[in-house]
Amino acid sequence: MSGTPDLFAEHDHGPSWPQVRAWIQAHAQTLVEDRTLLEEIGLKPMGPNVVDFGRAALGRLEAAASREADARKQIEAIARANFAAQTQTHVAALDLMEARNQSDLARRLDAAAQARFGLSGAAIALEKPGGIPFGWKALEAGGVDSLVGENGLAWLGPVFEGLDLFGPAGAEVKSVALIRMAPQFAGSPARHALCAFGSPEEDGFTPQMGCELAAFITRVTERVAERWPVLS
Repeated sequence: MSGTPDLFAEHDHGPSWPQVRAWIQAHAQTLVEDRTLLEEIGLKPMGPNVVDFGRAALGRLEAAASREADARKQIEAIARANFAAQTQTHVAALDLMEARNQSDLARRLDAAAQARFGLSGAAIALEKPGGIPFGWKALEAGGVDSLVGENGLAWLGPVFEGLDLFGPAGAEVKSVALIRMAPQFAGSPARHALCAFGSPEEDGFTPQMGCELAAFITRVTERVAERWPVLS
């Protein structure tokens, strides 16, 4: 072993890989003859100086195939969930467009949120001054900015104290999505308003989520609400 490091000698941090590699190169026969070690690392000795790497290679291929299958299943599950959500959103939009008045619109929005999306409920809130349609929630002037931010279009996250928008269902709401809208009713300028969606799950709405579907429902609600004037 002249000039070859002794792997069994004590080192402060153990032998480095170049040292291990050099030792294996210098003592290849020792590795080949150690059948127990080869079996433990998934190799199979086939004869003098021959080692079958098939088992180890097959194991790696099987592991890679398993990871790919799991990833594919996750992607497929997400795709199915997205498709189902989009379908329910389109059906809900059609239902909202059938509203007969602003009160019926609020009722239909709440019903769609519960039946089609499994939410605790949904509500439409409109700022004063001015009339508030029956079934809508009233907010003081500046109320929308205080909820979603002065320049914010939406706010998603845990429910907070003082958000009294869901009536009796409010007790079970754990997270909310608040989407700004600005309906312009006949004969009046645009008014600050929002659609609120309440989930019974703490992670039903989180700041990291996108809100495209909720925003789409809100835009439909906004346009339908503009069909009728708001009586003072």
